[in-house]
Amino acid sequence: MTTSTGGRLLTPGEVAALFRVDPKTVTRWATAGRIGSIRTPGGHRRFREAEVNQLLSELTTDASAHPRN
Repeated sequence: MTTSTGGRLLTPGEVAALFRVDPKTVTRWATAGRIGSIRTPGGHRRFREAEVNQLLSELTTDASAHPRN
């Protein structure tokens, strides 16, 4: 699915696979405002691919800047 601006919309399952978390975790992030989402006419959440990729990039940059010992 794409938006009118040409960006692709991802399902909670697709976002969860990118972050390696459960889809319910993605839904909780959206409810908490950690990641933006839109609702389809049927009430399902969708996430803008560009925003998801930006968050993923920020998190991986933060993780590499602070390695665990």
